[in-house]
Amino acid sequence: MSVQKSTKVFNNNTKDFKKHTQLRNGKLLEQTDDHIQNVNRRKRDLKLSQILNCTDSDSEVTKNFDGKDSKEESPWYDNSSSDFLKSVDTKAYRQYDLACERVKDFYKEQHENQTVAYNLQARINFKTKKRDVMTVWDALVKLNVLLDESDPDTELSQIDHAIQTAEAIRRDCKPRWFQLVGLIHDLGKLLYFYDSKGQWDVVGDTFPVGCRFSKRIIFFEFFKNNPDNDNPLYNKKYGIYSPHCGLEDVMLSWGHDEYIYHIAKGQSKLPPEGLAMLRYHSFYPWHQDGGYRYLMNENDAQMLQAVKAFNPYDLYSKTDITYDIEELKPYYLELIDEFFPQKLVKF
Repeated sequence: MSVQKSTKVFNNNTKDFKKHTQLRNGKLLEQTDDHIQNVNRRKRDLKLSQILNCTDSDSEVTKNFDGKDSKEESPWYDNSSSDFLKSVDTKAYRQYDLACERVKDFYKEQHENQTVAYNLQARINFKTKKRDVMTVWDALVKLNVLLDESDPDTELSQIDHAIQTAEAIRRDCKPRWFQLVGLIHDLGKLLYFYDSKGQWDVVGDTFPVGCRFSKRIIFFEFFKNNPDNDNPLYNKKYGIYSPHCGLEDVMLSWGHDEYIYHIAKGQSKLPPEGLAMLRYHSFYPWHQDGGYRYLMNENDAQMLQAVKAFNPYDLYSKTDITYDIEELKPYYLELIDEFFPQKLVKF
């Protein structure tokens, strides 16, 4: 065999190996994310009636600061009459025991590595590195190829899941921007194929860094090996923040939520509520377990209601129901163009 032919064979084998590795890693990422969501569903099911009524242990958070019930002013916040949620069999999602060990291993790695230093560097990388420029729909297609072609255990593709979520929101007559959030909320998983160090900085529950880790964070005990846990600058209640400074000024652990939030914040016309849904949908210690109220300001109280309204659609949208994507594509292309008018998005 000639040297030229041998080199060509080697290059082809290398490409095949990289593709196989990427697909395998994509499968592992989705498996981990599914298991994490199973745990969060289990936790949420214990509080289902509380969440559906948009209530919270802190009574002032359930009201706007003028004292009026937010449900009267903003009906889209109220999920109590949702046709979609009434049809959900929550028992089908309670696979906590199956997910527990895998999730524990994941959170051990995440909790040990999500430091202030890492988060600062991740944000520098986001602002300075060139990745892809494409339409939102093309990004969904790319995510679809990268992740779900590798998964033999499910017939549900990333686009199917995105459409399912958006259609459930649409069926409940939520605003158009709310529907778009459903479509793109997981699009930040593209991060796994750009700058991530592994799964731990892409998926999983999020939390503030730079202050004391809350015991409301799942598997809190794994923070004992995080360097920030012993740093006096970061291990106090407020750490580098001040009381009621507002979550906008708080650095949350880097992952697909922060990634898509910053993209949408700089390049879309989504309202603040939609941006909050993107940024905080994995911030379970806050929106589900009532932590970090001491960092909230008045605006965060309103954003909390928006995130609570979105959360059930995120948790319970994976079903056997599929849609004709080509039939629905024109509707969602129009929806995307409405809120991403420049069409090409810098990812």
